[in-house]
Parts: sequence; structure tokens; C-alpha cells
Amino acid sequence: MEIAQIVGIALVTAIMLLILRQEKPVMAVILSIVFSVVLFLFMIDKLASIIEVMTELTRRAGINYFFLSTLLKILGVAYLGEFTASICNDAGEQAVAKKVEFAAKIIIAVLALPILVAILESLLELMPG
Repeated sequence: MEIAQIVGIALVTAIMLLILRQEKPVMAVILSIVFSVVLFLFMIDKLASIIEVMTELTRRAGINYFFLSTLLKILGVAYLGEFTASICNDAGEQAVAKKVEFAAKIIIAVLALPILVAILESLLELMPG
């Protein structure tokens, strides 16, 4: 799906949401979720292409795959956290959205910890004494 198609579908969905929010707010939330899921499903192929390229570059560079997989997990948590928070915001649940964002940040920090430790260990090896 190209960007023009995405923009077109988004604009139609936005107009429908404006109308539905006044008449049937619950249906507006459902439409928003459906649009989000459909868009995400269309983007999965693009994401898979990015992952393939990054995996190939990592293999060619001889970099430990652990680091790439950790970075991909971090990106996944960030995207899913933002995606879910946006849906919660659309549903009028800002408090839930903030908690999802907070949880995603904690999970990202935990996932990043092994990389941080590896960097610090490398720095310690370089320091004299």
C-alpha cells in the first residue's frame, strides 16, 4: 500500500470518525481500532524488509546478532507501546495510555541493560589500571 492510498484511507476514516463520534462514540472507537490494525497489517511487509536488510548487514559486518535482536525488540516495544497508547487516547482513556507508555519505557530500559553493560565492560577494558 503506497502513501497516497494510506492518506486517502486515513482521510476517509477521519471524516467517518468525526461523524460517528457525535452519533455513536463506541462505533467510532471500534472504527479507529480497525483502521489502526489494518494499517499495521499493511506495514508488516515493509517492517519485514527492514529486518531482513538489517540482519544481512549485521551478518556481513560480523556483529553479534544479540545486539541486533535486542535493538529490534526495543523498536518493537516502542512501536507497539505507541500504537496501543494512541488507541487508548482515541478511546478517551488518557490515563491508560500514559500507563502503557510508562510500561513500554521500563521494558525498553530492561531490554537495553545488556547492551549498556557490554559497552561499560568494553570501556573498562580500555581504561588503564
